[in-house]
Amino acid sequence: MALAAVNIMSNELRQQAIRLLARREHTRVELARKLAGLGTQEEIDAVLADMEASQLQSDNRTAENYLRSNAPRLGASRLRHTLKTRGVAPEMIDEQLAQADLPDEIERARAAWSRKFSAAPANPKEWARQARFLQSRGFAGDIVRKLLKEPMGEVEE
Repeated sequence: MALAAVNIMSNELRQQAIRLLARREHTRVELARKLAGLGTQEEIDAVLADMEASQLQSDNRTAENYLRSNAPRLGASRLRHTLKTRGVAPEMIDEQLAQADLPDEIERARAAWSRKFSAAPANPKEWARQARFLQSRGFAGDIVRKLLKEPMGEVEE
């Protein structure tokens, strides 16, 4: 009787994990967090191991998808931070960023800036506002300074 209850519980955990993965890719850490109240840690670990073994869940694929959809509008530090908070290993983040076919950081910053602003900052208050916008997107301070110095022209590196 107890074995049947355990099988039913792990089957429900598996179905919930599949429903979560059907919506979007999740890292192992994210899935564990979302399944935490639904079973014991051993059951959750077993379901997660099964998901990885059957290639239904992959941290590598999750990082790849995240970078593909968000890298054109975010800076490297924001991409790294988000992937780290999702539970992707730092060495996997570095590997994925190196493999991703991303435009140069200054080009991505210029694209994000031009979608939001139509003119170069006219005064220090506007410069600060535009700089905060770019920094909130994860672009480094030196990139922001270079871009706002010559927003429409070619930036010398």
